[in-house]
Amino acid sequence: MTDYFGADPRSQRERMLDGDLYIADDPELARANHRAARLAAAYTAAFLADPAGARSVLKELLGQVGDDVEVRAPLYVDYGNQLSIGARTFVNFNLTALDVAPITIGEDCQIGPNVQLLTPTHPLDPQQRRDKLEAAEPITIGDNVWLGGGVIVLPGVSIGDNSVVGAGSVVTKDIPANAVAVGNPARVVRSL
Repeated sequence: MTDYFGADPRSQRERMLDGDLYIADDPELARANHRAARLAAAYTAAFLADPAGARSVLKELLGQVGDDVEVRAPLYVDYGNQLSIGARTFVNFNLTALDVAPITIGEDCQIGPNVQLLTPTHPLDPQQRRDKLEAAEPITIGDNVWLGGGVIVLPGVSIGDNSVVGAGSVVTKDIPANAVAVGNPARVVRSL
């Protein structure tokens, strides 16, 4: 494998957190990912047994959980600690939040089932892909946003306050506040 980082003293985790290329299958990152998978599984089990009691597991898994947040299990994350969910937000079944970079979901949001929030990016260079390099860009979802079922939000996207993204849409670019966006790629079709 090529030595991409030469004299850079940072760990792969530090490179990841800085938004730079890093080696995705680094052992430290693998341990953090495994921890998140264990906690996500524990959350699913706790949610099925006692949804109110599962909140403590969710708070251990995620970076921030606001008051009166409901997240229906199962939930899938890379690390969990870079996912923040604002107060009074509802997340339906099967959220996949690849939180290699920060993902911020605002307050009073409605997240439909099978939504994917994807922060990782992969290089175009075939050798870098073989060497399992990736980088990431954050995702920001404003307050009072509704993401319909099956929405996919790609790296680096921001969705403005009070916006609606229709079911099945693929959000490749920022959506302004007070907008309705639909399609693949998602396009603003009207203002609210």
